[in-house]
Amino acid sequence: MTGFVYIMASRKGGTLYTGVTSDLSRRVHEHKNDLTPGFTSRYGVKRLVWYEEHFDIRDAISREKTIKRWPRRWKIDLIEAINPDWTELYRGIGW
Repeated sequence: MTGFVYIMASRKGGTLYTGVTSDLSRRVHEHKNDLTPGFTSRYGVKRLVWYEEHFDIRDAISREKTIKRWPRRWKIDLIEAINPDWTELYRGIGW
């Protein structure tokens, strides 16, 4: 089963959330529409700014755990390496 690691943000330079899922479109839709109570709905984290696909969900889970331990600056650098303006990427993944 494939998996995705992703980072959501409240705005450029704002609050970050790192997650993992087997269905990126569905999960981001849930975040954007506050369908799951928790961190992202509480802090308005609704913008998909980075993601990567893994062919094995176990690799995605491992990568998510690694990124969650990183300092904030490293996460920002990861985002800005592919998305310097923190553009919303959600429209490009199927919804």
